[in-house]
Amino acid sequence: MKTIGLIGGMSWESTAEYYRSLNEFTRDRLGGLHSARCVLYSVDFAEIERLQVQGRWTEAGEILVAAARALEAAGADMVLICTNTMHKVADQVEAAVSIPLLHLADATAEAVRASGLHRVGLLGTAFTMEQDFYRGRLEAGGLDVRVPPADGRAIVHRVIYEELCLGVVREESRAAYQKVITDLVADGAEGIILGCTEIELLIGPEDSPVPVFPTAHLHAEAAVHAALFDEAPTPRA
Repeated sequence: MKTIGLIGGMSWESTAEYYRSLNEFTRDRLGGLHSARCVLYSVDFAEIERLQVQGRWTEAGEILVAAARALEAAGADMVLICTNTMHKVADQVEAAVSIPLLHLADATAEAVRASGLHRVGLLGTAFTMEQDFYRGRLEAGGLDVRVPPADGRAIVHRVIYEELCLGVVREESRAAYQKVITDLVADGAEGIILGCTEIELLIGPEDSPVPVFPTAHLHAEAAVHAALFDEAPTPRA
């Protein structure tokens, strides 16, 4: 079993879900008392969020680079960035270590394709929905990606940072998200990517008229498969 390296804390609420999922998938695959072999480096999200807002992505990336190097030194065989938004600096992190980075968008695109779907709605932070680093990766993976209009994006973003990252789950926010999802389906979405790991705290399959793709769950599942079957991605040249 390979050792999975996790860069977490963005937020710790979703990182806790990563840890749970990694161990549940390992137990389900191996049975008995088996659990995941993993190493976690948890950053201070307040520092990261401040750099995000200020557009200082390279500096934020350096924090994750330090985390990735620490994971490699601790014996990790692969690294996961346990947040969608900070995949904006995935290339920076990947270039700094010799172990492979398992990209969250790649794991998600593969799961969508495996389901037979092509056109999907994307929910996430404003950075994830509006910038190309994530949508472009999904589109390169063969998906047709739709995002909510500006007012819908604002609602989704606000709930993530002001509620879900603080562990707050409100029914009125769930209803607001359901409205955004309904509008995306009306726009042709065949499925919905929960492209922020905290959204899985609020939205489940029962909250959508079309399939949902919980990215943290899919990322963890892909990591366990790689750890158990020696299929971690090859680092890019």
